[in-house]
Amino acid sequence: MRYPPGPRGIPLLGNALQLPTVKPWHTLAKWKRDYGPMVYLNMAGQPMVILNTRKAVEDLFNQRTSKYSARPHYIVANIITGGFSFVLMSGGERWRKMRRACDNALGLKNAVNYHSIQRNEAVFTAYSLLGEPDNWRSHVERTSSSVALSMMYDSPLIQSLQDPSLLWMNRYVENVATTLMPGAFLVEVLPFLQHLPRLLSKWRRDAEKSFEEYNMHFGKRFQNIKKQVKFDCKVLHRQASGQEQRPSFSVSLAENQENSKLSDQECSWLAGQLYAAGSETTATTMIWFIFCMVLFPDIQTRAQEELDKVVGRSRVPSFADLKHLPYIHAIVKEVLRWRTPLPVGIPHVSTEDDYYDGYYIPKGTLCLANVWSLNHDPEIYGPDAEEFRPERHLDENGQLKDGLLGLSDGHFTYGFGQRICVGRHVANNTLFMEAATILWTMRLEGVKDSDGNVVVPDVNAEEENGVLVRPPPFSITTTPRFRDADTFIKEARDEVVEENLARLDARD
Repeated sequence: MRYPPGPRGIPLLGNALQLPTVKPWHTLAKWKRDYGPMVYLNMAGQPMVILNTRKAVEDLFNQRTSKYSARPHYIVANIITGGFSFVLMSGGERWRKMRRACDNALGLKNAVNYHSIQRNEAVFTAYSLLGEPDNWRSHVERTSSSVALSMMYDSPLIQSLQDPSLLWMNRYVENVATTLMPGAFLVEVLPFLQHLPRLLSKWRRDAEKSFEEYNMHFGKRFQNIKKQVKFDCKVLHRQASGQEQRPSFSVSLAENQENSKLSDQECSWLAGQLYAAGSETTATTMIWFIFCMVLFPDIQTRAQEELDKVVGRSRVPSFADLKHLPYIHAIVKEVLRWRTPLPVGIPHVSTEDDYYDGYYIPKGTLCLANVWSLNHDPEIYGPDAEEFRPERHLDENGQLKDGLLGLSDGHFTYGFGQRICVGRHVANNTLFMEAATILWTMRLEGVKDSDGNVVVPDVNAEEENGVLVRPPPFSITTTPRFRDADTFIKEARDEVVEENLARLDARD
């Protein structure tokens, strides 16, 4: 059998010691230069193929999706999630039902349902950044978590990262993410250990206990919403009391459960899993956005000129402005391309033996898309692929291109084939509204040193945050961009707080 080329390994372990656990995408980029479009690795007996080119990724993940849509079997993670993790499932009827439910609730047509949540959160974030720039990361992280929680469960806006709801959800996310880290559990390296008696398997007892806790929490959340939806349908409570149940993912699941054929348990876990998938990646992207605006002030200025032309200076941006702000869109696309939150894609697994480009890919091979290299490929993005240049997403008239070189999003960050991100339309809207509102309100800059020079972060700075990559901590300053900008954003923020209080009072 002729395998794709790759680095020479050592007996028994193969290449297992050659792929670093810290920032592996840089090693993968080097191997791409050395070995080409596909790189074969033997990870202590586990075959792995790294896909380095757009053609290889599209041919396998998009054109042969039935063979390459499965996921690895994560022993501990599957116990903690009870096999209900939409992200980790390898397909099957349950996965297909969940996927259809996601497409229905989060697709392009229904993304408008979450506009009010996204607009309110963007206003609150801009106000917080302007008033407390020293805590800017906390504000960004709060926003991402609050948006995700509101979209999943119609929760009121959460004003602090210390809110018990966020603390619980983020503890869940951290726990599951830990189980996916290489080497976290010996049983993942030596799978035969899963057959030991439960008495000798503390990892299993802990995982089962975690599942019981998570299952109860997610179940209660979904049942509360389902009861309210049923009550609304029976007595037209929405019209009678004015206490409208706003659109949320869980409301959509409850209303369409008869058609989706999803059980209550499946619905409850699907909502919880999508919170986990969306909150961290959105926060990471917004942190990179602020990094880029501080690092490239000319781009920030051009975006603010577009905002002045389209929005003016007497109101904050709204979704009605969306199609008239192509440069803001281009910035969001470029942030996602230039500094993708997840530089190495979540592994796919081949479900049968296959041949591609003359090479043999055995059944059970882990197939990873080298997303970082794809997003920086000069053959796709030109010789300036390493530069942050939003203009690459615009045509000669300054309008968004209809898919950069056939890429609907202009980048590979949202994944491929059947595994493409189900929430990408909603995520794009969240990022757009936050970026537009922040840039409309303020000027973002680095802090000044003792000599009065602006200190900016290193353009190549990066650090891992679990499976994600973020810039290292850096400080910023924020100043109102024009006279009364601080007044306008405060008034908008006060309206959001008042609306939030009214919703809390109505629930009580």
